[in-house]
Amino acid sequence: MTISGYTVLIGGLASLLLLTACDEAEQWSAGDLRGYNHTLEGINWFEVNDQGPGIIGGNSCCIGLPSKWRPGLKAHVVWEVDPVPYANLPALGSDAYRAAYARHAANYKRYSRTVDIPDYGDEKCGLTVHFLPCHQVKVTASCFTFQHPEYLIKEPFQQKEPAVCPLPYAERADDKEHPDL
Repeated sequence: MTISGYTVLIGGLASLLLLTACDEAEQWSAGDLRGYNHTLEGINWFEVNDQGPGIIGGNSCCIGLPSKWRPGLKAHVVWEVDPVPYANLPALGSDAYRAAYARHAANYKRYSRTVDIPDYGDEKCGLTVHFLPCHQVKVTASCFTFQHPEYLIKEPFQQKEPAVCPLPYAERADDKEHPDL
């Protein structure tokens, strides 16, 4: 390669670096992760995009979200369900309790679902996950509370499972997918 060839090559690489440097890096910030259970099952824990665990009915730290919403933004939600959250167990701390709890916990099930995060405009307030019958989930980053008329998710609480669940079903999360859970 001649000197002029090197000059063109170096000039081209320098131009490419300058153009790449002009792209603004996506800015992220942290917010609270919270959940609401609309079902009769117990939600033991959940996480979103490997962040959490979240708390049902309260706030936990933290979930990272881009400062500006963009199309294609997803939330991969993994959660554990207790199908009988109000089981009558023996006295806490006893051998009978430990044996009964082990039998009870063997019925826990883990699910996962990936859903779109709706446009949150210029302002976001963490991420709220709503757990619905048939192992469906909806999420929002809205700053409105669920009682506010402009809040996007309006489903009632304490819903029973219907006789037939709509498709698609939530995926059962197995230990191969989440070995640390």
